[in-house]
Amino acid sequence: MQALIALVRAELTLHFSNRRALLLSIVAPILIAAFFGSLFGGSTQPAGIAIGVVDHDGSPLSQRVVAALQAEPGLKTSLGDEAQLLAQVRAGKLRALAVLPLGLGRQASAALFGAGAKPEITLHYDPSQASVLAVVRGLLAQTLMQEVSRGSITAAAGAGGGAGLSMPYTTREVEAVQSTANAAPAAYNSYAHSFAGMGVQFILMASIDMAVGLLLMRRLGLWKRLRAAPLSRAQLLGSRVVASALISLIVFALIYVVAIAAFGVRVRGSWPGFVLVLVCFSLLTASFGLLVAALGRTPEATRGLAILATLLMVMLGGAWVPAFIFPAWLQTVSLAVPTRWAVDALDAMTWRGLGFSEALLPSAVMLGFTAAFMVLALWRFRWEE
Repeated sequence: MQALIALVRAELTLHFSNRRALLLSIVAPILIAAFFGSLFGGSTQPAGIAIGVVDHDGSPLSQRVVAALQAEPGLKTSLGDEAQLLAQVRAGKLRALAVLPLGLGRQASAALFGAGAKPEITLHYDPSQASVLAVVRGLLAQTLMQEVSRGSITAAAGAGGGAGLSMPYTTREVEAVQSTANAAPAAYNSYAHSFAGMGVQFILMASIDMAVGLLLMRRLGLWKRLRAAPLSRAQLLGSRVVASALISLIVFALIYVVAIAAFGVRVRGSWPGFVLVLVCFSLLTASFGLLVAALGRTPEATRGLAILATLLMVMLGGAWVPAFIFPAWLQTVSLAVPTRWAVDALDAMTWRGLGFSEALLPSAVMLGFTAAFMVLALWRFRWEE
């Protein structure tokens, strides 16, 4: 029994003496639990649903409807040109667009009592957020019924109208997906976002293996031997970055080959833009691995801390759950994370069907992070254990 107790005491001492591992085992579940709790808990104020409204009628009724939608606390309503607002829905910047037709004010009052044709309101919506459509549809119905009935019921009562009330309009709901030159818009494919998010996560995880490999080379003294060759520090580390980036690019390409062949994912946007995003993210991944190796001390401790950093970037980047369900403040904070730009850009080039220009800003941001990681890694890299 004494031997058993001594062995147990030794294991406990060894475990709790590793402060970094202990900290990781406590901090990681707390952060992940807090993240999902803040998303799905009832104490967090959800972000207002960003929608656009186009008023082609300009009648007193339609103006009152627009004003009521702007005053609705659950919405963030934008007014503007139909083409511009529709482009924002397709880009994921707006959740839906309500187009109020010409004649709404004249036709809706009579249609409330079934006495005339019902005007048709078009609802363009982001197909990745179909649940939002029900909320927008409900708020629009509530607002229109209130504004239409404000004067119509009194007028109908005075005229002796006894017909029952009915919805004073109809809706036409359209998925806001960019059509291509040779094909009509396709239905939303949820696998497109899933493959983008999981590809980003596991390729980042693979960069940790590269970092640990560099640390093992340093422990074995291989870097010291390589430095004896007529090669600069930038050449030695740059070769590792290029090799890692090529591996990441090949793996990501194979992931999308499977996604396209087996799950119906399509690059409905720009193929050059899609390739550009993959290349920039591969370079980002390689520079991240090098930075982890430069800042890490031992392979054992570095792996745990790098996994924690990767999980945080993946969570905030919208790889696990789409970023649009984040609270408003977290959506803003997540823009400082490179994975958010990668996931959004891959969505833009695949199911959103956007053009090459939509890949430029995310690619530039990822290249900026790549340069920053590289400079910091070259500055902090230690060649000897």
